[in-house]
Amino acid sequence: MLIISFTIVSSCENYVENEIQETTEVCDPNISFNTQIKIVIDNKCTSCHNGNQFPDLRTYSGVSTNSEMVKQQIVNRTMPIGGSLTNEEIRLITCWIENGSQNN
Repeated sequence: MLIISFTIVSSCENYVENEIQETTEVCDPNISFNTQIKIVIDNKCTSCHNGNQFPDLRTYSGVSTNSEMVKQQIVNRTMPIGGSLTNEEIRLITCWIENGSQNN
């Protein structure tokens, strides 16, 4: 009985581990600030972060300088206040930041 219980538990652990590994997504290194990120920031963030409220996210410099803070706020879903980002928008911005916040 002990051997059967161990086998069942072990197989469940392996299944869960493999499932997690298969769903782990690799970020696309070709995400473009100009054609992908800026559009989301402009549509969802700059109504507040337009130079009157910190951080100013109107420019590449403002976004890249504050990228880790932006990432934290969107992943925690504390920003944007009064709105929301889709999972795809969060993934896109997060991947762009994790790939070095390129000005492309």
